[in-house]
Amino acid sequence: MTEDIRKGLAGVVVDHTAVSKVNPETNSLLYRGYPVQELAANCTFEEVAYLLWHGELPTDAELAEFETLERAHRRLDPTVKDSIDALPLSAHPMDVVRTAVSVIGALDESLTTDRTWIDLDLTLERSIRLFAQLPAIVAYTQRRLRDERLVEPRDDLGYSANFLHMTFGEVPEKVVVDAFDVSMILYAEHSFNASTFAARVITSTLSDVYSAVTGAIGALKGPLHGGANEAVQHTFDEVGSADGAREWLATALAEKRKIMGFGHRVYKNGDSRVPTMKAALETLVAHYDRPEVLDLYDALETAMVESKGIKPNLDYPSGPAYNLMGFDTTMFTPLFIASRVTGWTAHVREQLASNALIRPLSAYNGPDERHLPGS
Repeated sequence: MTEDIRKGLAGVVVDHTAVSKVNPETNSLLYRGYPVQELAANCTFEEVAYLLWHGELPTDAELAEFETLERAHRRLDPTVKDSIDALPLSAHPMDVVRTAVSVIGALDESLTTDRTWIDLDLTLERSIRLFAQLPAIVAYTQRRLRDERLVEPRDDLGYSANFLHMTFGEVPEKVVVDAFDVSMILYAEHSFNASTFAARVITSTLSDVYSAVTGAIGALKGPLHGGANEAVQHTFDEVGSADGAREWLATALAEKRKIMGFGHRVYKNGDSRVPTMKAALETLVAHYDRPEVLDLYDALETAMVESKGIKPNLDYPSGPAYNLMGFDTTMFTPLFIASRVTGWTAHVREQLASNALIRPLSAYNGPDERHLPGS
């Protein structure tokens, strides 16, 4: 019998999900049925987080209650800060964030109560706690690398304004806050991607949400997944200017280098999130008066499409956008965590609600049975 091997599980449908899908007819990414570009244009990230967890957008009263709860959980336990401070400055920010999430889980004494980790309501409470505290973790990770002190959160600010306040010590102009909010919405969820599937596999063993998110962070660190937005900025730094884009790309392709920020496993006609994020990038370019960034963006995109017919994915506009905001390049993927934790935890709860242990088979291609001499 010849097994049907699907490397990377390509084309394999392993379960149902009501959280998101890509609509092939409109090439749109849908969160709970809503096109993400519509959500980005009309909703805050808090509203989208609520939608992913509850299945419907919040009423005004529900949103107010949710915002109050989230803001109450923003401050880090001193042990979490101490755990970050104990790590070497040479540690990649992804490793720092992964460690901090694990510490938050270790501090949750309710996990010691028998089987509470599979309680859907408690899982949501823990998810909101992670959602609320990840901005402080990410912001402090960058500030620590710059030899700057922790900035405490403000409970009078929305999620994105507070995130930027904790990172830079002040609230930037509304155009920057809005662009950041858009990026958080666009990164929040993407069906059974590698990190989400890792979280679901861990959850399927009936492990807790902190373990699932820690594992998902490990998956997201890889350059073929979340690390791509960092790689895009490294590419921009290497290319330098629009004038050198075509020559750089020709050399890179001749050397068979993988050009990060282009192509996608799911989208065949271009990533539907790109136009929305590029529009946000354009507002930042105008705000900071950096037209050369957009010139390079357009030149490299044009050269890639003409050379290979491959279009950009979300990481391509988000990398330079985060750079313009002032984030260090190594912080781009941790920003992805702060957003995607909403999608991950929505999938964790969905997995728990209708669980089956995820345990695929493999096709063995090693030596036939053999025995030690004398056995």
